Amino acid sequence: MYYEPLTREEMIRVIEGKGRAHRIPLLFHNWINADAFGPDKRDHVAHILASYPQDAQTIVLRMPDVYHAPDDDPSYRWSYRDARRVGAALDNSGVIEDWDEELDLLLNDFPSPDYPGLIPDAPPRDGRYRMGHWFFFFFERFWSLRSMEDALTDFYLYPEAVHALFQKMADFYIRAITRAKEELDIDAIFTSDDLGTQTSTFFSLDIFDTFFAPYYRQVIDRIHELGMHFWLHTCGNVETFIPRYVDLGVDVLHPIQKYTMDEGHIAQTYGDKLCIWSGFDVQRIIPYGTPEDVRREVRFLIDTYDRPDGRFMLTLGNGATPDTPVESLRALFDESTHYRDHVYTKDQFSIL
Repeated sequence: MYYEPLTREEMIRVIEGKGRAHRIPLLFHNWINADAFGPDKRDHVAHILASYPQDAQTIVLRMPDVYHAPDDDPSYRWSYRDARRVGAALDNSGVIEDWDEELDLLLNDFPSPDYPGLIPDAPPRDGRYRMGHWFFFFFERFWSLRSMEDALTDFYLYPEAVHALFQKMADFYIRAITRAKEELDIDAIFTSDDLGTQTSTFFSLDIFDTFFAPYYRQVIDRIHELGMHFWLHTCGNVETFIPRYVDLGVDVLHPIQKYTMDEGHIAQTYGDKLCIWSGFDVQRIIPYGTPEDVRREVRFLIDTYDRPDGRFMLTLGNGATPDTPVESLRALFDESTHYRDHVYTKDQFSIL
């Protein structure tokens, strides 16, 4: 590695809006898996990852799978039975077919957050900021249990069932988060809830306020009581929900997806209210653009979001796909590290 990672204290300062670190925090490693690039590019990608810093230590919590339980606890899965549609698409499989008959079956067979395997073995602290992580928070877990179409109509047809499920999920998350803090000494929880399409949100602000905000608040309040930050990945155009994210206490928001929202407007309106974990576009620019296109976009993101009080970090918008050119990845890391050295003073870097 050419550069030492930022310290835990520097990351906290950036996230809480108390000032810049000595360079922009970079967390590209969260979204790049060298093995996904195949034998021809894997070693090149691994070398890039090894050459640049990852400014947070991410520990994946072993949340339940929907259908598959571990051998030592057959009840540690979200579903009380197998999928109701064999061979269906992921967003159309689901578990629950009839809420009237199956709600109690689901809730009474809910996995226990005290399952010992939920907390993985983790490396010791190394001076970096430390996150506990899993994907699928409320909406994503809801549709994976119910199917997408049914989930979106349940807000109108079966509101009591949705509330009952979400409260059970909130209770699970709160206990799991508490254990993660006690057993791993983490600084943050990082999870996901994709609530946006390319043009708008999946549902209205009224639906969010009625069904999501109360349970988000319970979980986020507990995270803050434990002295941690809450990081949320949410794809698509979620501009309608950002004021609520601020009100609910989201500390870090990812990715402000390219081509779905006006980055300048988001930065100007919300950049002083939460930390933007800006996600570099993985749909068009990095797979199909030139290395210079990549450098140009890095400069645009930094010029747009960077603030003297911090509240800006940089990563990819989602997982890097195997068609990403290696030279574009090199350009991404190099430009992100070195652009604006006149602001992030170059002689403050720790060269190994």
